[in-house]
Amino acid sequence: MYDLNFAIDMIEEQLVRGNLRWLANFSEIHKDYKIGDVTFPLYASGSLQEKGFLLSRIFSALVTPKYKIHLLIYTEQNFDPKLIRKLVLACKSKFGSEDWVFLGLVQREDFQKATKEAVANTTDRNVGVVAYSLASKERVTSENVLGRGLAKQLRLTEAKFEVFDLPNYLKSFTITFFLVVLFLVFLTFSGIQNIVNPLSILIAIVVSLLVGHRLYKNRYHTALSIDAKGFQLWEGKAMKEGKWADFSDVAIYITPKRETFLRLYSKNGTFDLPLSRTGLSRKETYMIIRNLIKGGKAIQ
Repeated sequence: MYDLNFAIDMIEEQLVRGNLRWLANFSEIHKDYKIGDVTFPLYASGSLQEKGFLLSRIFSALVTPKYKIHLLIYTEQNFDPKLIRKLVLACKSKFGSEDWVFLGLVQREDFQKATKEAVANTTDRNVGVVAYSLASKERVTSENVLGRGLAKQLRLTEAKFEVFDLPNYLKSFTITFFLVVLFLVFLTFSGIQNIVNPLSILIAIVVSLLVGHRLYKNRYHTALSIDAKGFQLWEGKAMKEGKWADFSDVAIYITPKRETFLRLYSKNGTFDLPLSRTGLSRKETYMIIRNLIKGGKAIQ
């Protein structure tokens, strides 16, 4: 079950980080949410209303529909049309007729033809369904606006985490700006008069902003992708990867610069996964990866 639980953990992490805000502003998350005799491992509720600056709230109140939004995730070894209909009806009976319901289904085995048809033929315009198979990596969506919208935003079994790293971007900008200014000084010593002036400095700043960003993305930007089998870590264009089954333990590691990492232990040594530079929560990520390592060892 660890791979199904991983899917739930990753969706919860995406909700907490606001990665699904293009669907709705989800403000509440419930675990093991019961509707009748059905228990959904994860349920989130929210709305389309903005909660930012005053002007945003005013615009939202005047223009944005006041629908309630519900996201429910259900996992199963193998879905059948009867169970899918039961889940849809459970949602319809619980929530208002004008509410929007997003239903995510994650199953371990390959899809049966009847399951695909049951998902695709969901006709209720207020219920969007996306089903995902862990075995085949196949995804099926209901043929309506909500289903297609959920499919674009929800990543059921893999999550990629990255944040803009301002210190490293400033480093890239400084390097670029220094080289541009050095070039201007070289031109001055080469006999070109008045090349260093306010306009050239302004151009140097603009060039440094653009080229510095490219340098940052190619060399310093950190991104971490996690799935049930392992991880991929990008530092610029360089990529490293590993499998949870190769590691035996995990610990939280804090560097002298107060950066936080997860240190993975294996027979060949240690490997550090960055948390601070990817914007990940220390506690939740530690628990998720510890369980993944245990799960990986269990299936060896």
